[in-house]
Amino acid sequence: MKSFNIINRYILRELVYPFSISLFFLTFVFLMTRIPEITNIVVNYNADILSIALMIVYTLPRFLEFTIPMSVMISILLTFMRMSQENEIVALKGAGVSLYKLLPPVLIFCFLGVFLTMVITVFGVSWGKLSIKKKSIEIARSSIDAALQERQFNSKLEDVMIYVSQVDMKTKELKDIFIENRRTKGIISVSIAPSGRLIRLNDEQVYTIRLYNGIINQVDIEEGSVTSIQFENYDINIDLNRMNKNTGEISKDFDERSLADLVRVIRSGIKDKARLNEALMEFHEKFAIPFACLSLGLLAFPLGIQSASFRHSSGFGFGFIFFLLYYFLLTIGWSAGETGDYPAFLGMWLPDVIMGGVGIYFLVRNARERPVRFPGFAKRVLKEAKKRIKR
Repeated sequence: MKSFNIINRYILRELVYPFSISLFFLTFVFLMTRIPEITNIVVNYNADILSIALMIVYTLPRFLEFTIPMSVMISILLTFMRMSQENEIVALKGAGVSLYKLLPPVLIFCFLGVFLTMVITVFGVSWGKLSIKKKSIEIARSSIDAALQERQFNSKLEDVMIYVSQVDMKTKELKDIFIENRRTKGIISVSIAPSGRLIRLNDEQVYTIRLYNGIINQVDIEEGSVTSIQFENYDINIDLNRMNKNTGEISKDFDERSLADLVRVIRSGIKDKARLNEALMEFHEKFAIPFACLSLGLLAFPLGIQSASFRHSSGFGFGFIFFLLYYFLLTIGWSAGETGDYPAFLGMWLPDVIMGGVGIYFLVRNARERPVRFPGFAKRVLKEAKKRIKR
């Protein structure tokens, strides 16, 4: 019994190092995808360093939601591939230790990953997304430049929606502008112009959007009338000082709500079936993704002790390939569940069941000394993926 405890502690220690390295590397890679956006905020919107640092912190939970399960799988895969290469698995088998007796430290490690990921999905993701929205609105209200993002409907300014197809931040020239103005009670003004210019007045918090050769459609809601006005030059003034005084509650999407808030909304009754499915998908996602640590870990364990053809392969690459497969199944499940073709719980949990089931199948075959044989097309795909990874 004591020897098994030593083996379990040894395997757990061996799992920690590759997990830490892969988690740091993958999270860093995911963060690099946000560098262009962060650079854009720094250069064009004059955001301070603290705001940028906070935006990065708020983004981390969304990345960790996926990098933790992936790192759990890669660490298990690399650890047992190394043990196989150095004949440690053979030595353990020779000492009468079956593969099933090596499973407890793997399960402990997987459940630690489940717990850590669940903390992220239940508390971190919704907090991070809502914080990003609040910070984006704060930046937009401190500088209107942040609200003029190309080819996006920007509604961060209260009662004003702006769409611009092209923005030159140096000259402040605007192309193809659409502005919906609801600041006058009972009247909606829609201004459309092929070109315009952003002008900052003496007061740094007051801006003017000057439109050229456009048209204004004014809708009077009470009278039900529409007035169209053509113009050569038209100025729309935006006072950020007044907008900053607004303390209204920010609307939350389902993925920006806490677990308790999401459950409350679901129980309150959502008449729109599409929105109900979306809410249920978000609820099940908070628990299904953490359990990917267990299903992917069970898959990585037998793959790590597989035949020689796998021992010399890139463990990191295999982990990435199988995680992509899991993510592909998750995406299909999300699409099917969101449309109502399948129950929400089935769309979110089926990828875990499939990957975990395959892992158990591989484990049973390995424990019986029966090597796992992939179909021919699967071998070719893995071989081609291995070549691309090496490149």
